[in-house]
Amino acid sequence: MSRIVHDGPLIIGGGLAGLSAALSAAPKPVLVISPAPLLEAASSAWAQGGVAAALSRDDAPALHLKDTEAAGAGLVDHHAAEVLTDEGRSTVEWLASLGAPFDRDAAGEFSVSLEAAHSMARVARVGGDGAGRAILSALVASVRAAGHITVWEDARLRSLIQDETGRVRGAVIEHPGGTLVEVLATAVVLATGGAGGLFGATTTPTALKGEGMALAWAAGAEILDPEFVQFHPTAIDVGLDPMPLATEALRGDGARLIDRDGHFLLGEAPDADLKARDIVARAVHAARAAGRGALLDATKAIGAHFPTEFPAVFAACMKAGLDPRVTPIPVAAAAHYHMGGIAADPDGRTSLPGLFAVGECAATGVHGANRLASNSLLEAAAFGRRTGRLAATMTATTGPVVVGAVMDDLPAAALLEMRVGMSADCGVVRDGDGLRRQIALIDRLEAAHGAAPALVAARLIVEAALARHESRGGHYRSDYPDTASVARHTRLRRVGIEAMAAA
Repeated sequence: MSRIVHDGPLIIGGGLAGLSAALSAAPKPVLVISPAPLLEAASSAWAQGGVAAALSRDDAPALHLKDTEAAGAGLVDHHAAEVLTDEGRSTVEWLASLGAPFDRDAAGEFSVSLEAAHSMARVARVGGDGAGRAILSALVASVRAAGHITVWEDARLRSLIQDETGRVRGAVIEHPGGTLVEVLATAVVLATGGAGGLFGATTTPTALKGEGMALAWAAGAEILDPEFVQFHPTAIDVGLDPMPLATEALRGDGARLIDRDGHFLLGEAPDADLKARDIVARAVHAARAAGRGALLDATKAIGAHFPTEFPAVFAACMKAGLDPRVTPIPVAAAAHYHMGGIAADPDGRTSLPGLFAVGECAATGVHGANRLASNSLLEAAAFGRRTGRLAATMTATTGPVVVGAVMDDLPAAALLEMRVGMSADCGVVRDGDGLRRQIALIDRLEAAHGAAPALVAARLIVEAALARHESRGGHYRSDYPDTASVARHTRLRRVGIEAMAAA
């Protein structure tokens, strides 16, 4: 295995978080590793809703903070969320300065829309439902033009490199064809995305299987609250993998959730479908489980305006042979966002010196047990910028290093079996029997194929879900339906689970 020494941060991931960090690390030389060409296989490029921030005259960061903490069901880190919401406007303005074409009103101000669990309209959108790709496209153009950034596309993280003290000194990177290269760097920034690809029903790129979290755990980093997975209630159910997304902004504009008989799933009140995502997702799940079906009816609220107001959703429906202007959209709850992950602060620092984490792979505490809609793009950009600036200040260390083991991937059939099990037994509604059944499946697959990173990530999620004897936010146990009076975090280390450790 060859080795190179890079005098700057090594950033693993080419989504919004990773590229924001790379741009903000200037003028320090940065090496970005992307497992696919930029703009492909990044969840941030698929985001439809937009960026949540206090942008209107009647809004304020304190109000955004209050909504964020309410959605997080007692587990939001107040300081981290305060940093995030305080930097909302400056982050949106920074993205706009790079060329992100946010929708504007007649006065030239940011046009904002309402999404679930926000007390007012504060989501900056692009072309109705095209925010993610438009924003990331602007960053990609800036990265391509930046002299301090080198990008290795179609390369992937395989393991971390540490010294005898545990400090992270670099990573093993695999190039196409299987060539492995050791890269030593002043800092390693994990921006590897979420874990939706561990589930059979997901709205995220299936390549995102929590592998950054798994490799960080293997290196000894603390993992925070991995059981908290957000299931989006309106994944379009037309037999595709991954499932196309019907953005929450549709419900913000008046679309309604109904069953096959036209009855409202959550009641007749105009704002009934704008409850927190976990509540809406369970209503959709229950309706389908009862055989009533679940559909999103936008025929009246959006109707003929669909092609111009929500072009991405319209295109996905039409491609599946469904015209949402005249026909309700069949929907299902699907894995959408991982609130848990590698424990990190707003500057990306993890429990291991030399290792940073940002974006969906990180658990900074801003989402708690349930992410507030459109806070994820804000976090990726705002904390990405902070992480890049701090990582750029790190200096090289010397001495011998230890290269972590490179684990084999799961064969396709085994991965599919695990994904089906995760959605069935660690999905929207969980119970002890199902979670134990999924752990037994993971045990069997690991015995047959070794401790693949995807299996490690899945085990972290399932074992933490089994240990949490309550329902809170995105984690719902039908055998423990009540919420505990005291909110406690789950903290996992390689030496074992500190289950329900004090916050």
